[in-house]
Amino acid sequence: MVSLVDPTGRPLKTAAREPAAAKAAPSQPAQARGAAPSGGAQAPIKDATLASFAADVLDASVETPVIVDFWAPWCGPCKQLTPLLERLVTEAKGAVRLVKVNIDDNPEIAQQLRIQSVPTVYAFRNGQPVDGFMGAIPESQLRQFVQGLLGPGGEDIGAETEDALAMAAEALARHDLSTAAQIFGQILQEDPGNPKAVAGLARCYLESGDIERAKQTLGLVRPDGAADESIRAVQAELSLKERAAAAGDLAPLRNKIEANPGDLQARFDLALALDAKAAREEAIEQLLEIVRRDRKWNEDAARKQLVTLFEAMGPADPRTIAARRRLSSLLFS
Repeated sequence: MVSLVDPTGRPLKTAAREPAAAKAAPSQPAQARGAAPSGGAQAPIKDATLASFAADVLDASVETPVIVDFWAPWCGPCKQLTPLLERLVTEAKGAVRLVKVNIDDNPEIAQQLRIQSVPTVYAFRNGQPVDGFMGAIPESQLRQFVQGLLGPGGEDIGAETEDALAMAAEALARHDLSTAAQIFGQILQEDPGNPKAVAGLARCYLESGDIERAKQTLGLVRPDGAADESIRAVQAELSLKERAAAAGDLAPLRNKIEANPGDLQARFDLALALDAKAAREEAIEQLLEIVRRDRKWNEDAARKQLVTLFEAMGPADPRTIAARRRLSSLLFS
């Protein structure tokens, strides 16, 4: 087991090293030996000091793998990594713990464990470091790191959330807005700010016609999920809905274009009106026709509107793929 010493040079005691008589002495509170208070299990995420490190990390890792995040307030990458670690440990539901050590406040720990830069992350099991890395890494690699601590029989982190998101998406696809909203809401209770759940709930409001509630819901996304593809898609859909509110009736616009096919403003207005009527494919056709006739018209308005449509539909949507191909052909022909 790893040994640490206090500022006086004395070894920090752990529960594993204490004499049996000392552990059994009724006069010594359990908390003094690093055990959890009698009220319940140890918190899965906590801050540690030199005085608590042995109990929070070395002793605790005998029962449950412990990830130690060495960080500093001035460290930029730490501000990206720590929230991801916290989220993944929360998703693990007690199967792994996270202990955070501020090296500015606890230089003795950093020196004794030879921490040379931050962020540095160690994983402890049975009082010994078993894995680790330095620097910020992508979420996919971080998820693999945490999953590796759980072993082949461990629960797949996030699997329940992914299953719930899939169920909610299916309900939304069949326009069962009540069921979809309920599932998305339950996910957000377990995982606040989850970008896909936020986007899904916002889309429920959007499809019900409540644009304001959809906007408010998007504000619930956590900072590291604001750029998620699902969030951007709903934001694009919101933009389309707002522009569609000012769109005119179809018949007068069609008449204008029939009388003057070169009236690109009328054609653009028709595209907005068509999209408002859920005729997105025909709206795309009108926008592509504008690009074909004058790709720079109105400061690239048609191309920009197409890009918004692509974001709303998503990159994997067959309509996006086909229209992108045609747009590229027009722009680079």
